[in-house]
Amino acid sequence: MAKVCEICGKKPQVGHNVSHANNKTKRRWYPNLQRVRALQNGQVRYIRVCTRCLRSGLVTKPA
Repeated sequence: MAKVCEICGKKPQVGHNVSHANNKTKRRWYPNLQRVRALQNGQVRYIRVCTRCLRSGLVTKPA
């Protein structure tokens, strides 16, 4: 399953771990995704949403 927010499309970002010796190894930062019951197109379904979208009210939860 992809680590992508279904609302805003936020994906993992890439960069480096940097040691004190300035050695660089690849690493990834993952978005904080939650599995949430949401109302989409008139249907209730589970979607993977980042916490930023949840907090800003872009997800409508079913009653």
